[in-house]
Amino acid sequence: MTRSSAVSLIRSRSLSDVAEYAYAATAPAESRLIFLAGSCPLDEHGNTVAVGDFAGQAAKAVENLRTALADADASIEDVISTRVLVASARQEDLVAAWGVVRDAFGEHDVPSTLMGVTVLGYADQLVEIEAVAAVLDAPTSGGPAGSPSA
Repeated sequence: MTRSSAVSLIRSRSLSDVAEYAYAATAPAESRLIFLAGSCPLDEHGNTVAVGDFAGQAAKAVENLRTALADADASIEDVISTRVLVASARQEDLVAAWGVVRDAFGEHDVPSTLMGVTVLGYADQLVEIEAVAAVLDAPTSGGPAGSPSA
C-alpha cells in the first residue's frame, strides 16, 4: 500500500534550534491514531537483551517499535510523537539511548521527550520508547469513508 504520511512536523523559528526534533506535529482529523505501548528491549522469548547497554537496548526497542507499527499498517514515518524513558540519573546514559532513537528517525524528527526514570518494568530493562502514530487509510470504494460499499 502506498500512501503519504498524515504527519506534518512543525518547526519553530522562535525556539532554539539546538533540539534534535520538531517542536510540534499535527495530523488531519480524518487520520487514524495508533497509540503504541512502550516498546521494550525484549527478544521473541520475552528476555531482556543487551543487559547493561543503553544504546543496545535502545536499538532493540526501536526494532520492536518498527514491528508494532508494521502490525498496525504503519511505519516509523507515521509516528507523530515519542517519549523515551531511560532508567538512569546520568545524562550520558540518556544521551546514549537518545542517539540511537534519533538516528532511527532520521529526517522524520518528531516531537520527543527524553527522561530519566528510576526503574522500568522488566528485569535489567534500561530503555523504553512510547509512541503515537497517525495514518491516512485509503478510502474504501463505493462511497465516502465509513459508508458501506454497494
